[in-house]
Amino acid sequence: MGLQQDILINWSPQETRVAVVEGGAVQEMHVERTLERGLVGNIYLGKVARVLPGMQSAFIDIGLERAAFLHVADVWQRTPDGELPPRNSQPLVPIERQVFEGQALLVQVIKDPIGTKGARLSTQVSIAGRLLVFLPQDDHVGVSQKIPLQQRDALRARLQALAGPEGGGFILRTNGEDATDAELADDIAYLRKTWARIREAATTLPPTSLLHQDLNLLQRVLRDLVGEETQTIRIDSREQHIKLLAFGEEFMPAAVSRLSLYKGERPIFDLFSIDDDITKALGRRVDLKSGGYIIVDQTEALTTVDVNTGGYVGARNFDETIFKTNLEAAQAIARQLRLRNLGGIVIADFIDMTRLDHREAVLAELRKQLAHDRVKTMIGSFSQLGLVEMTRKRTRESLAHMLCEPCPACQGSGQVRTARTVCYDILREILREARQFNPREYRVVASPKVVELFLDEESQHLAGLSDFIRKPISLQSDSVMGQEQYDVVLL
Repeated sequence: MGLQQDILINWSPQETRVAVVEGGAVQEMHVERTLERGLVGNIYLGKVARVLPGMQSAFIDIGLERAAFLHVADVWQRTPDGELPPRNSQPLVPIERQVFEGQALLVQVIKDPIGTKGARLSTQVSIAGRLLVFLPQDDHVGVSQKIPLQQRDALRARLQALAGPEGGGFILRTNGEDATDAELADDIAYLRKTWARIREAATTLPPTSLLHQDLNLLQRVLRDLVGEETQTIRIDSREQHIKLLAFGEEFMPAAVSRLSLYKGERPIFDLFSIDDDITKALGRRVDLKSGGYIIVDQTEALTTVDVNTGGYVGARNFDETIFKTNLEAAQAIARQLRLRNLGGIVIADFIDMTRLDHREAVLAELRKQLAHDRVKTMIGSFSQLGLVEMTRKRTRESLAHMLCEPCPACQGSGQVRTARTVCYDILREILREARQFNPREYRVVASPKVVELFLDEESQHLAGLSDFIRKPISLQSDSVMGQEQYDVVLL
């Protein structure tokens, strides 16, 4: 059993934010914005609007602005004896022999609408659970390709025994690799119940109705985040509290007793200064208690973490100082990976340690802290250069990618050219223009800092150029311009 855990939910019509707090500190942040929720996974009772034999596709009305698109390759087919054909084993039955205009059809969105294109559909339904994916029209029991080959057969046999003779296929997801039989059985029960509700809705609701929506963040809290160590789940919206109770009672009865409505005066996220932690999680530098700090840099290919002692020179000797800083850094790194939701390759550059037992202890601490992470992580030993490599499975966008965008001034590089560099670029530009054109005057429009430099330290160079090209050069300051932006106007 891990650390005691509290889950805080801050709900507003535009955004849901969930913080997972362990040991008094925020360990995970989940954010979902109402306008950014896609349709993928949604199941509708569609109505066939048009069949296009020439394109081997059909337009299906699912109640959206634009009709959705169903291609023959996404129509789930059975052979005459009722068996499912192996994929690509036989020519597809033409779409005009499978669907007709006005027909009601159970469809699932596999691609969101983009621009002028409607959503893309499939008639093969799959419902995702916490550990499994349920394929109600199939009888196949499979295991994710990412799970090592030697473990797959045993997992498949376990799953077949748990699924029983009721029909329907299951695929074990990567995060279900270490699940107990009880957890898998809970997921199977949840998925079967969900499918029963979809089928019932399909017989009672009119065509173009939404039958099933992939769970929203609030519901996923109960499905994916609640574990044995969860003490409380507090939500600050009365309306959502009622909805969540109803969902919990039907699908996750064990979690309901921990759910409570937060009625405090202060905003719920102020209880553990969560907004401060979010702000810190978007910055590069994370300070450690001892005075050391770590620098986290997220690049396209990987994330690097650099550990520094800072002003910390406590303890009796230098070795102890380094060891203590690295131990603290190991805890901070594990927390930051979860909090920022960093996926892919992570390289940590700890401060060099001469003693082997110190290195082993730091690695052990890192492994211990990462064990609390619900996302799969793999960690290596110290390399010859003193680096530790690890990987963390990408599950969703990182916090920075979700809440931030590249800076318009530096385009995400983190640097802008100095005012002096821009001054010299402008002088070269004027010289280039003077060789081609013959205006009355040159006007430089630039940021206040660049104009200030031209009026002060660079005034001599500007005057010298003006004399050389025998034309006046005037300056105009534009506070809206970034430091690298400028215009040379020919008057």
